[in-house]
Parts: sequence; C-alpha cells; structure tokens
Amino acid sequence: MALKRMLNFNVPHVKNSTGEPVWKVLIYDRFGQDIISPLLSVKELRDMGITLHLLLHSDRDPIPDVPAVYFVMPTEENIDRMCQDLRNQLYESYYLNFISAISRSKLEDIANAALAASAVTQVAKVFDQYLNFITLEDDMFVLCNQNKELVSYRAINRPDITDTEMETVMDTIVDSLFCFFVTLGAVPIIRCSRGTAAEMVAVKLDKKLRENLRDARNSLFTGDTLGAGQFSFQRPLLVLVDRNIDLATPLHHTWTYQALVHDVLDFHLNRVNLEESSGVENSPAGARPKRKNKKSYDLTPVDKFWQKHKGSPFPEVAESVQQELESYRAQEDEVKRLKSIMGLEGEDEGAISMLSDNTAKLTSAVSSLPELLEKKRLIDLHTNVATAVLEHIKARKLDVYFEYEEKIMSKTTLDKSLLDIISDPDAGTPEDKMRLFLIYYISAQQAPSEADLEQYKKALTDAGCNLNPLQYIKQWKAFAKMASAPASYGNTTTKPMGLLSRVMNTGSQFVMEGVKNLVLKQQNLPVTRILDNLMEMKSNPETDDYRYFDPKMLRGNDSSVPRNKNPFQEAIVFVVGGGNYIEYQNLVDYIKGKQGKHILYGCSELFNATQFIKQLSQLGQK
Repeated sequence: MALKRMLNFNVPHVKNSTGEPVWKVLIYDRFGQDIISPLLSVKELRDMGITLHLLLHSDRDPIPDVPAVYFVMPTEENIDRMCQDLRNQLYESYYLNFISAISRSKLEDIANAALAASAVTQVAKVFDQYLNFITLEDDMFVLCNQNKELVSYRAINRPDITDTEMETVMDTIVDSLFCFFVTLGAVPIIRCSRGTAAEMVAVKLDKKLRENLRDARNSLFTGDTLGAGQFSFQRPLLVLVDRNIDLATPLHHTWTYQALVHDVLDFHLNRVNLEESSGVENSPAGARPKRKNKKSYDLTPVDKFWQKHKGSPFPEVAESVQQELESYRAQEDEVKRLKSIMGLEGEDEGAISMLSDNTAKLTSAVSSLPELLEKKRLIDLHTNVATAVLEHIKARKLDVYFEYEEKIMSKTTLDKSLLDIISDPDAGTPEDKMRLFLIYYISAQQAPSEADLEQYKKALTDAGCNLNPLQYIKQWKAFAKMASAPASYGNTTTKPMGLLSRVMNTGSQFVMEGVKNLVLKQQNLPVTRILDNLMEMKSNPETDDYRYFDPKMLRGNDSSVPRNKNPFQEAIVFVVGGGNYIEYQNLVDYIKGKQGKHILYGCSELFNATQFIKQLSQLGQK
C-alpha cells in the first residue's frame, strides 16, 4: 500500500484527464528492487503507469517529457548519481523517495545540485519513505538482502567482534525495525530476553521510538499513517527473541511445502529458480550431454494454490496438484467436445436443436478460457516445483531425516541408532548427516561421552562431513549451559500413515513410493511458546524475567512487571540473528486457533539450513 502510494507521486490516486494512469519511469537501486520485487509484478507496475524500471547505476538515456520516481537508499554514491541526473536533465520532473531517512547534509547536496542545474522547479517532491524492510508475505518480513552479511547470525556471534562493530549491526537492525513500525503506524510494547543481542535491539529501538514521539512537530506516529486500519485500537506487542534460544529448528529437515522449497531449491525473495535439463543435443562434434535450462517462477500471494497449500505437508500438496490437474482436464475436454459438436453442419433438425443448446454452453466455456489458461499455468508451475522437491526427498531420504529429527526433538524413543543413519551411504548428503547430528547434540539433555563423541566424529568424517559447525555448537552449548537449560520441543510425535494409494497410482505425476506419508501433529516450537506466554500474559519461568519497554511511557523505567494486564490481540515476533519458514509456519498454525488475533513474523535475515550451516562452520573455524 505504501509502495503504491509512492508510485502515485505520494497522493492516493492520480489519473490524467482520460482516466489513464500517469506514465512515468521508476528508478531504483538494488535495495529498492528487493523491496518492490516480492510485492509488485511487472504487470502491476504497468497498470500503475510505470513504463520503464531501471537501476540507478545503469546507463540511462534521457526521457525529457516523463516524470521519474526514484526509490533508493540515501547513500553517498546514490546521491551523487541523482545529482548527475539533475545536471544531465534526464527527466521532466523528479520525485525522490528515500528508503530510509536522509540526513540534512545530503539533502543540501541535492538542493545545491538542483540549483546548479537550474532544475529546482523540476524536483517535485522529496520523501523519506521508511520502507527499509522487505515484505515477503502479508504476515512476514525480513530486514535486508543486499548487505545481509552485516546483520547475519555469524556477524552477531563472532567472538572477535568489537563494540563499535556491534553498535553498527544493532543500529542497522533498529533502523529497519523503526521503518517497519512507521509503516505500520503503531508504537509497540516491547518484550525481550535478558543478556542477548535481542536486548540490545530492544534498548535502542525503545530509545529511537521515544525520541520520535517526543518530537511533537515531526513525530511519525500521528495516527493518519497507513497501517492504522490494519491494527485494532490496542497496541501491538513486539517480542524480540535471539536466534540462540533455538538453534535446532533452523537445521531441522522439514515437511511442509514452502519450507521444503526453501530448504532444497533455490528460493529467494519469493522466486524459485529451477534447472531443467533438455535432453541430449547432437552437435557436429557428436552427442553432447543435455543443457540445463534455467526457469524461474514467482510464488506470490496472487497464486491461490500456493496461498492455500504452502503450509501443507508435502504428500497433501502432491495430491492437490493431481486433483487440480484432473479438474482442469475435465474442463478442457468439455471445451473440446463442444467444439466438435459445433463443427456439425446444420443438415437435419436434430443437429440444429443441438446447436442452439450448445451455443450457450460454448459461450460460457469461451468466457472461462482466461481462467482456464491461468489454471493451467499454475498447475504446470506447481507440477514442476513439486517434482523438483520430490526428487530431493527421494534422493536424500528426507522423510527419514524429518521423522527421526522430530523424535529426537520430542524426546521419543528412537527406533534406529544415529550411527546407522550417519553411516548409511544412501541416506542423504554429508550436510544432511551433519544437520541431524547437530540437532541430536543440541537437544540432548546429557552431552554424549568423549568416547561416544569420538565415534560419532569418525563416522561423520568418513561420511565426508566438515566438523567445523560441531566445534562452534560445542562452545555454544558450554556457554548456554551456564546461562540456562536448553529449549524443549514438546513431546508429541508425527505419525506415519499408510501410503496414499490414491495419489500414488502409477498414472500419477508424483510417484511417492518409498516416501513416508507423515502427518504433522501441531506442537509449538520455542519461539511460538515464548510468544504464547507473552501474548496471553501467562506466567512461565521461561519468560517471566523478560524485560518490558513501553516507548510511550514518559520515563523509560525498565521493569519486568508489565503495566498491561490484558492479553494482546496483535503481535510481531522478530528473531535477531535470522529466521526460517519452519518457525513462520509454526506461528501461522498456532494463530489459526485464536479468534481475531494476528501475528507477524520478522527476522534479520531468512536463511535455509545450508546457509546456516555455512555460518556455523565459519564460526567454528576460529
């Protein structure tokens, strides 16, 4: 909504005299591109009058009679380049929108450049947009994508980080969170655990919100902001948690569609990239192996199938794709049948009466064609994506890993020894084995004895694993032990069900033989449990000493005693140090049962297990 308003020159609706949108060009930097791309498709941009969208630092030709909307971070290079555009008189008028607040001195640089180029009248508006975060779903956002190393788990947990470096990391996170609340139009009540990076974020965010509220003339929370309609009158709760409270979940193999796509495919800012091979090609030099075609698909809220099934267990998704395909084929056959009847010449009376009956049917069939084509596009998309996921599940026995890890995390008796899985050459990649072992090591009440550990290490090394992540987790666990007991994951398990013979029939696209059909039982992960305690005001040793900040209180008095005694209706959970789709899905499932309550999930970066293991490995090298 905020973006659409910006693209409309920051006015609710601008149309020209003919009722068309005003044509304009959009100039963004990489940050702006990342913010816009998950939210607005090229078609939607065109409907809003954006004829061209270009990167700020690309070579651009002048288009003198068109207004330009800029959407960039207020960095030195960007400001210089904008000043250059003014001097070169590239566009008719300039609407400058900064993703994050611009400083006074940089504003003066732009003013001087505009004066020098005598383009003062052409700079129509300058806006701070406070949009320095990326919205991936209606209820999920992530801070940044361009310089995410800066706020990564590794950056926050480096043993050699200096205080000034840590300040920079925290300021970057707080700046984005501040933008998020300005866009939401609400001042939250903040809760966080003590002695963690989350606490540092809470202290800084409280200060920044407080200072803005004090500045009566320039306060950004005056009540006419965009998000005001989204939230009820009650203020939202912001729960800041530290990634270190739960390191097992980001390593966990998963079983729901969206989380699987993120885990095993190249899925980034709502776009999945697939490699499809295209057979053997015969060239003059003889047959060459197949070429890989890269295909990318957008998985966005517009895609109804994705919205409905992204949180479903994978076998259900396979079944639903199959059903969609069958209903599509039935519709398609009906259209074909009508076509063949219409082909009859009106010779005898019977044919004529048939014709008049069918004309109405055909008219309705033709009018439903666009819908039918869109249906076909979605079926093809999900058939390709789900097939790619299924190949990974089969090749790596991911169902076995998922089920075994669930048992470890819920402290159920294990039917198979961990060493067997690690030593099985057919089960999973070295990374899968490492993930499994780390989950076992993190979740164990008692650490394995040195002798056992050596045996595990040998098996892992033989399986080709890099042991650096284990080095780091060992140090982390020793440190966490001094701090508190490990997070528990409830004690329910997933039940395997018999294979779904209906879906698995051989004519089907998805032959899932050998893949267990696991049914998920709802259990709350640590982050969801913490949220539940704080949102419902439950007393629990896990969260009783969480700090409490209310930026609207005059004096910043810290107390763990909440002023507010009523349960919250709206909450934002934000994970400092990185989040994942498993946690997001767990929160979505949790809130489904709560009438009239809303949750948003945010994280400093969104990583899958591969990316997380890489960070742990870098930390373990030290």
